[in-house]
Amino acid sequence: MVINLSEQHSLVSNWVSELRNTEIQGDRLRFRRNLERIGEIAAYEISKQLPFKIQETPTPLGTHESKVLATQPVLATILRAGLPLHNGMLNYFDKADNAFISAYRKHHRDGSFEISLEYMSCPALDNRVIIISDPMLATGASIVKTIQYMKNEGNPTAIHVVVAIACTVGIEFIHRECGSDIPIWCGDIDDELTAKGYIVPGLGDAGDLAFGTKVQA
Repeated sequence: MVINLSEQHSLVSNWVSELRNTEIQGDRLRFRRNLERIGEIAAYEISKQLPFKIQETPTPLGTHESKVLATQPVLATILRAGLPLHNGMLNYFDKADNAFISAYRKHHRDGSFEISLEYMSCPALDNRVIIISDPMLATGASIVKTIQYMKNEGNPTAIHVVVAIACTVGIEFIHRECGSDIPIWCGDIDDELTAKGYIVPGLGDAGDLAFGTKVQA
């Protein structure tokens, strides 16, 4: 299942437009906040699909049978670019457990790259719903490696992926490698990748735009 939150016009498509706009990208606070907003909307939409239970809630005048989450999800993000998107979801899933993964493109002199996953901090994952966030789904290699790594650590009941912009190539790679039953929630979807694996038209490097340029040896 793939959900494009910009398929119909809403505030999400406005925020994605600002994320893409080179005349606005220089405002890092606004860039981070727009990613955060997309995370909030994705969290709200995902919450409709999560298991719930009936809870007796005391009120000043009686008791109400309320629908509440049966269990809290695990919010996982790929450092560093995923932090604003993750924070947006955490604003809504405010009782969720959290996981953090260091996965990045390790470039070689010939221009190729591999995904290096060097660190993960997470709670127990058995019988949990995991929501993985990363602003850009390009080739899909880093998210696939993250999913595989997390499945080795536990047996989750479901995995969701949340991204600001996805490429159809990456979507197909995730479903081919990890199963078509993983819902992918996208702020928008583009169809083209460059030879170096960057989304076109995309928005550039989300991590650099959110936090500043980096020097990588």
